[in-house]
Amino acid sequence: MKLVIFIISMSLLLFCNFSKSNKQSIQSISNVIELDSSKNHIYSWKEKYSIENKLKNRIATPNNYERIKIDDNSFAAWLRNIPLKKGNSKVYLFNGEEKNNQNAQFAVLDIDVGKKDLQQCADAIMRLRAEYLFSTNKKNDIAFNFTSGDKCKYSDWAKGIRPIIKGNKVSFVKSKTGNNSYKAFKQYMETIFTYCGTYSLEKELKAVTDILSIKIGDVFIQGGFPGHAVIVMDIAINVETKEKIFLLAQSYMPAQDIHILKNYSNNDLNPWFSINFGDYLLTPEWEFNKSTLKRF
Repeated sequence: MKLVIFIISMSLLLFCNFSKSNKQSIQSISNVIELDSSKNHIYSWKEKYSIENKLKNRIATPNNYERIKIDDNSFAAWLRNIPLKKGNSKVYLFNGEEKNNQNAQFAVLDIDVGKKDLQQCADAIMRLRAEYLFSTNKKNDIAFNFTSGDKCKYSDWAKGIRPIIKGNKVSFVKSKTGNNSYKAFKQYMETIFTYCGTYSLEKELKAVTDILSIKIGDVFIQGGFPGHAVIVMDIAINVETKEKIFLLAQSYMPAQDIHILKNYSNNDLNPWFSINFGDYLLTPEWEFNKSTLKRF
């Protein structure tokens, strides 16, 4: 079950020190983007999208940085090319209301949040991972552990097998006709959102022991009730110093649009974060330490 709204606010001083508005284009302080017109990634929830609104076509790297090379068929490439909403979009909750804090997002992903208070922080990350696997015909790899520890596989769901939850006991019974459609996939994900969260996902992911080996698709996660999680959407590297920088995205509580986070700590890099963030990675609504970096 989902917890009631729990919002952690940054200090007034932190907000006051961040003087640059999201309305200022990162183009003014960054490399000029050459639009990549390729459209070879599938986003099943989106029939059409403008190439100009791909993440990598909207968010440039700072001067002297270049995006790292990645396999075009990888989860990393899928995230890098994901469509964003046009302009300086607001973040909306599942019920259509505006999020109270409109100062955390640099851009908003063009993906639905659903009509229920379900697709929160860890849920959004599981959604992105599962959407990639679904779109690349790796459906048999879609599986997540409930908080109880029981694994719920999409391959079973597509065969009509459903979880039966009684207290802390979970059993799986064939009770529906087999269905491998996108609609069935979305129904599966609602079940995942209901019975999974930061607590279960943190245990499921593998620890990344060397922060310098960070990869696109990695997750900073603190499991708990509540906890929080953000996902690495892209990585670039300084051509001279070899310093890595990365973009982060999150959903939050209550369920809301997935959005690219601002970097309040470094106006020159915003919205990119440096790998040299010290003991704590400070994001607009949570802070993580290096030991919280995990990988699918």
